[in-house]
Amino acid sequence: SVNISILIVAVVIFLLVIHHNFLSLSDFLRRELSDPSPLGLQPIDFIPAAPQRLTDERNDKEISVVIAASDERLGGAIAAMNSIYQHTRSNVVFHIVTLNDTVDHLRMWLRSPPLKDMRYRILDFDPHVLEGKVQVDPQKADTFKPLTFARFYLPNLVPHAEKVIYVDDDVIVQDDIVELYNTPLKPGHAAAFSDDCDSTSSKVAVRGAGNQVSFSLETIRKLAMKANTCSFNPGVFVANLTEWKLQNITKKLEKWMALNVVEELYSKTLAGSITTPPLLIVFYKQHSSIDPMWNVRHLGIAGKSYPPQFVEAAKLLHWNGHFKPWGRTASYAEVWEKWYVPDPTGKFNLIRRHSEAYEAK
Repeated sequence: SVNISILIVAVVIFLLVIHHNFLSLSDFLRRELSDPSPLGLQPIDFIPAAPQRLTDERNDKEISVVIAASDERLGGAIAAMNSIYQHTRSNVVFHIVTLNDTVDHLRMWLRSPPLKDMRYRILDFDPHVLEGKVQVDPQKADTFKPLTFARFYLPNLVPHAEKVIYVDDDVIVQDDIVELYNTPLKPGHAAAFSDDCDSTSSKVAVRGAGNQVSFSLETIRKLAMKANTCSFNPGVFVANLTEWKLQNITKKLEKWMALNVVEELYSKTLAGSITTPPLLIVFYKQHSSIDPMWNVRHLGIAGKSYPPQFVEAAKLLHWNGHFKPWGRTASYAEVWEKWYVPDPTGKFNLIRRHSEAYEAK
């Protein structure tokens, strides 16, 4: 009986040691998973519980949608997310990239009744990520918008997703986003964009995505780019993150950004939209295409108009260009208004009035 007692005591001690080691390992893993991202992309909020309407007759497959939300354009991001949410029966999770000083405003807005059941995750973007990669004119520092580069870091934003959708904040979706998510990508392609081939002004050497995107002839020769190649619009795209990571797309984009700081490979006339040229270079002849009805664009460009029936049939409307729909002087602003949720703080109303006054000049 003494031997049995000793054996029992030994077994208990052994089990206690294993339990202690397991707890230590769990604490270590918890610390590892909660460490800030080395890129400064730190999760702040996450609402994981799907509302009841998602559990009934819905596809459980999670669809990740990434959108940047700057404070001065926050109403645009809210309207875009609301239009996506109200048109889908799919399990959509929004990954909202913003700056730290916008978080409280965003969080309060997302508590509005039309949005309160949305699933989302808020990420704080650290502008220091861009040091040495973007040359900012001190006299025009206010025009620099770091959040426009969030799309370069998709695997860091949504590390466990195989596929994501990225959308700009100046869009309205009029169909189920699952259709865009299911866009087929060719083998070896990390992304699918909407090609800009509608005019000679959209050629890669002169313009891209409705902006003045000029490459020097030397740059074109160096990259073996053809001057008459169609560009694409990077404001809406689908990304295969498995392929993105395999090809080190983020590192390639950063390489061209840093090189441009030294060699000025592309034009400075883009102001805050200097995200387009690196994407055009990295995805040159290496991207698939999305259905053009999923990026009916140029609605923010003066003089650009479409028949009402076409606007109604569009799956996604994109106000890229100078005139934004929250300024009300843009075309089809009434469509945008249907999905806008009023700002509970009233702050965005002041921004809208300022925008209208600016556009009217």
